[in-house]
Amino acid sequence: MLHVDLDQFIAAVEVLRRPELAGRPVIVGGRGDPTERAVVSTASYEAREFGVGSGMPLRIAARKAPDAVILPVDAPTYTAASKEVMATLRAQPGAVVQVLGWDEAFLGVSTDDPEAYARDVQRAVLERTRLHCSVGIGDTLVRAKNATDFGKPRGTFRLTADNWLEVMGDRPTVALWGIGSKISKRLAAHGIHTVTELAHADEAELVAEFGPKMGLWYRQLGRGDGASVVDDTPWVARGHGRETTFQQNIVERAEIEDAARELVRQVLEDVVAEGRPVVGVGIKVRYAPFVTKNLVHKIPATYDRETVLTEILKLVAKIEPDRPLRLLGVRAELAMPDDAREGHTPTRSGW
Repeated sequence: MLHVDLDQFIAAVEVLRRPELAGRPVIVGGRGDPTERAVVSTASYEAREFGVGSGMPLRIAARKAPDAVILPVDAPTYTAASKEVMATLRAQPGAVVQVLGWDEAFLGVSTDDPEAYARDVQRAVLERTRLHCSVGIGDTLVRAKNATDFGKPRGTFRLTADNWLEVMGDRPTVALWGIGSKISKRLAAHGIHTVTELAHADEAELVAEFGPKMGLWYRQLGRGDGASVVDDTPWVARGHGRETTFQQNIVERAEIEDAARELVRQVLEDVVAEGRPVVGVGIKVRYAPFVTKNLVHKIPATYDRETVLTEILKLVAKIEPDRPLRLLGVRAELAMPDDAREGHTPTRSGW
């Protein structure tokens, strides 16, 4: 199987419509204004050389790369480009395509020469979209996904059971797909720092720390094992959310409630097209200077807008009074069809 990942996708799309930016450091985030509160959505390779990375506050990115061109996020344009890429992948001979996001997908293929197939995919994507991609080749989804990192940019790399620990063994656990910094730190507390150490970790110890399901799954990740079949079942969003970062901290309850009402209005516009009832709600709050809390609860299935708003406002009422708020997000969880492949739809800001 193959994992196809577009190189610096958002930045590359921006360069396509502004060819004069080729070779220059390009940063995309927020409304393109580094004086506002916003984070980097993506940075070109040239900007990354200055230490700019996704999720970094835009104002810090601007200081790190003072000569960078900073552009606003244009989601509709990236969505359109992504659709062209995915259509190209689906047109490849015998390919089963599992879309992971705007800029990446798994391909299930039958071929005796996966490297040659991968190069054909790269050529096809470039010819149709003028975008470059990297391709990971693996005998499981995990190995294909991790292999892509070694192929970037514009290359290919293969990871299988035969070379997994040779290539990945000495890398930190956070290098694994599915393990973030928080889980990596919890593993480190048990003396598990590398992929090899995780692959040979004591199962009972992992289960005690993470539970029977996740503990065994993390050990499986360390071995690169797991699913080896690409699933092209239509992806269905588990929910929709929106969030906003306030340019000035807000404290007044009425102002917070007004912001929540506007976010609920936007979320329900996304939800109505799904034709599925809301079964849960949540809010995300970020207090100044940078403490984030999430509040969620289930609700009886409903299509009623006022009910959803009322349930969201119940959570808003739990926000600590008189504490400056710099970000607010709301989310609606939806009932899932029985035959759907479940997934998340991020907010416009990434929640």
